Amino acid sequence: MIIHKNITKALLGLVLLSTGCKEFIEPSIEKKNTVLLAPSNGTETNVYSQTFWWEELDNALQYRLQVVMPDFNNTSRLILDTIITASKFSYTLEPGNYEWRVRAENGSSQTPYSKAAFIINPSSIEQQQVQLQSPANNFVTNQSNAVFKWLKLFGADKYQLQIDTSNFEDETILFFNKSTPNQEFNVTLTRDKVYRWRVKAVNATVESKWSVIQNLTLDKTPPGVVFLTSPTNEQVVTKNVSMKWEALAEAKKYQLYIFKSDGTSSYGSFPIIITTSTYSFTEGKSGEKLFWQVRAIDEAGNFGAFSELRSFLIQ
Repeated sequence: MIIHKNITKALLGLVLLSTGCKEFIEPSIEKKNTVLLAPSNGTETNVYSQTFWWEELDNALQYRLQVVMPDFNNTSRLILDTIITASKFSYTLEPGNYEWRVRAENGSSQTPYSKAAFIINPSSIEQQQVQLQSPANNFVTNQSNAVFKWLKLFGADKYQLQIDTSNFEDETILFFNKSTPNQEFNVTLTRDKVYRWRVKAVNATVESKWSVIQNLTLDKTPPGVVFLTSPTNEQVVTKNVSMKWEALAEAKKYQLYIFKSDGTSSYGSFPIIITTSTYSFTEGKSGEKLFWQVRAIDEAGNFGAFSELRSFLIQ
């Protein structure tokens, strides 16, 4: 009997190895290195906006990026200390000497830091470009009040913010066109539209290049009404109950309500939010009558009207 148990354990170990340990044990990355790509060590540039870039590392879940002036041995300023999941991060700096470093991390381990030094030399803002921060490109919202933000550009006295609903073809009829000494501006959007926005820096003598153009969509129109398909109203069903409705093109997710037999009291943890147009209801007791309805939620966060209220009886 003891021999049989030992053989079984050995076989189980082989099965786990053959099916992939990643499902059971997170691989350690502590002996690996993060390879930095740009800016490389010793780089000198007059471009203020830098994209920090490194190679993705297998089994890493995130990366910690740090940037200091002038270096990590004699730090006078911490510029960045952030965790991101991508392998690129853009940020606008002022002239000076910098050192940056990155380490990869997962839930149980981390690599050593890899670091590189670079220098940004002073130059005219004519050669620079303002970096937009928020709203993110192609962001969709149902809020009319939008705060547009961008990073500071060294050498700028003020910033010109332009917002248009076409393609900036005629600057005399823009939706919004104002200057500010700040790095943000609150604007009220008036209609459901796609708004395009850009920023440039200005000082007493010159102007920067325009930033990239980013899109912001205002959508305050709710999605349509969901049509329930099954179970039909007052249908007798068996557990588990397969609940279905017609998917709406404008819906990104749905809110499913299930009520107790009084038709008004929420059942268990409901309502819930799901992204599919089906749901398997595994709760409920035999002989219990329950009610249900669904409404759609679009990308902007608008809630549609409720579907009809249906009931079903668990057999």
